[in-house]
Amino acid sequence: MLIWKKVQLENIDKKTSLLSNALTNYIYKEGPIVKLFNKYNISKEDREILDEYTAKRIAGLIILFFSGDSKRINDIANKYNYLVDIDDINKIKPEIEGYVNMTRSNKNNK
Repeated sequence: MLIWKKVQLENIDKKTSLLSNALTNYIYKEGPIVKLFNKYNISKEDREILDEYTAKRIAGLIILFFSGDSKRINDIANKYNYLVDIDDINKIKPEIEGYVNMTRSNKNNK
């Protein structure tokens, strides 16, 4: 019989830890969540709890991704897909940031 269970791994790769922390900061450093923290007076301690929780979850996904465990990633996606209305998924436009080489040809293609 299969049961859904949360498991914590003892040894985490340093690269996975760095990446999960970077992604957590990437998600929470700026944007609407900062306004929410300020609006509801979220304490620094509670923010750290949220950051740690998020980093752990991201690290787990990273480990599954790099190990090629698409079955488990699929299971997670299926379990938590109720959080978003299917119509809203079509409205999502991926957002990334990073260094962009702005040559003259790139500037003209804006």
